[in-house]
Amino acid sequence: MIFSVYMLSIGFSILFLLVIIEMVRKNKLLEKYSLLWIFFGVILLLLSSTPVFIERIAGLMDIKYAPSVLFLFGMVYLIVYCFHITMVFSKQSEKITRLNQELAILKEKLENDKQNKEGGQGG
Repeated sequence: MIFSVYMLSIGFSILFLLVIIEMVRKNKLLEKYSLLWIFFGVILLLLSSTPVFIERIAGLMDIKYAPSVLFLFGMVYLIVYCFHITMVFSKQSEKITRLNQELAILKEKLENDKQNKEGGQGG
């Protein structure tokens, strides 16, 4: 039996979906991030299981080797996902900076209160 690129892609898509679900189940991946990966896996599975659709898209885009559309789709998705993760990272970085500033203010306030308390007891 000869394995085609489509069969390999279907197998990869199913395995990928199972891994994502297992990672969510073991709390190693948050649900809000897993939704994008599950969406990608389902789309890849649908595209892989309908070679006629892939060939039609390849014809419209003037791509000579139709399975290349799957890889193009994957690359575009990863670029979009990297942009999404960069936005999340930026927001988290801002929150961390703000928390560090608030912590510094609270530490300074605590030190001042401690010094005032010690100064009041010594006199």
